[in-house]
Amino acid sequence: MGSEPRAQPIDSDSLRASVVAARALQTRRFGTGTVLTNAQVSHSQLERFCKLDATGELMLKEAMMELGLSARAHDKICKVARTIADLDASDDICAEHLAEAIGYRKLDRKL
Repeated sequence: MGSEPRAQPIDSDSLRASVVAARALQTRRFGTGTVLTNAQVSHSQLERFCKLDATGELMLKEAMMELGLSARAHDKICKVARTIADLDASDDICAEHLAEAIGYRKLDRKL
């Protein structure tokens, strides 16, 4: 998949089902604590809940340097990648998920 956001059309019912399933994954992941969604994960919890493999770490490091991103942007990209992985029903954040999250960050910077 490259670093661009998805362009495939999806119908409302399929999208709703994906979101409901992703939220159920997050509920199981976080339990009954104060964190309910990926967006609420603190910096200190990132390594536990948004773990990247060596390839992902390198990809994110390169994007950080290329785009001149802050530590806060790093955390946001990881959280978005975790959400994309959840929408894909993936236990792991794959390179494709991270690339998509970085692509959204690039779009955000252009606006």
